[in-house]
Amino acid sequence: MATVTEKSVAETAVPPAKKSTGRWGGIGTVIVLRVLVIVAALALWQLMSGPVVPEYAVSKPTAVAQSLADMLGSAAGWTDIKVTTVEVLAGFGLGVAIGTVMGLVLGSFPLLGRVLEPLVAAINGIPKIALAPLFLLFFGIGSWSKITIAMTGVAFVVFYNIYLGLRMRERELVEVVQVMGGQRHHVLGYVTIPTLAAPFFAALKTGGPLAILGVIGGEFIASTEGVGHELFTAAQNLDAAAEFAGLIVLVVLTLLLNGVLTALDTYALKTLGLAARRRPGAKA
Repeated sequence: MATVTEKSVAETAVPPAKKSTGRWGGIGTVIVLRVLVIVAALALWQLMSGPVVPEYAVSKPTAVAQSLADMLGSAAGWTDIKVTTVEVLAGFGLGVAIGTVMGLVLGSFPLLGRVLEPLVAAINGIPKIALAPLFLLFFGIGSWSKITIAMTGVAFVVFYNIYLGLRMRERELVEVVQVMGGQRHHVLGYVTIPTLAAPFFAALKTGGPLAILGVIGGEFIASTEGVGHELFTAAQNLDAAAEFAGLIVLVVLTLLLNGVLTALDTYALKTLGLAARRRPGAKA
């Protein structure tokens, strides 16, 4: 009876959080306001292009829409999108793999980390776009030079997040698991992976735009296809409409990549949370 009373008092003292159901606080209102802001910005752009700002510099939303339709309606446009997407995904995946391995190795062996971390920092200090000509000389103007540029930027971000995450790992928790008879795989599952989950996914979200930046930069310098090549060609031809159309494609690509990473982040953290509750001795 005492237990029931305590539970009732606790539930009364801390009422469950309620979703906002106010007239102006719903998700529908937020979406409508976002749409209105976008429509207002496009209308202002359409009206100011020409009378206020030179049309050749900013084009018009109607012209941009037509250029985007032409791009998506042609085989060459989709080829450029496909090439850039493959290069971004390949560079991103290789960068994540290399950065993870580097971070785990240098973070797991303190002496090796102290020796090599300054060298890694020195190499990371070189602007990645400055390495592009070197990669182009080595790999040529094909896709591998762009993949390597993207991979380099992503690898360093992932490395530092993993490396610092391992250094911030609570030594007391590791010792507790070891005292209780836990092996290396227990330390990995109960301490290391939960500690590295947040910085790892933060690195992924940071590395996505860096991969796109690296690929577009490489395509700007030397390429025969890709969205970056089309952007460079449009700039040379003073075609602002095509330039904005290419930027819209890059924005959509960035949002799709970020959406996938966010979904993976949510799923992974939720899975780790459930696993933590199922550990022996964990409180419900």
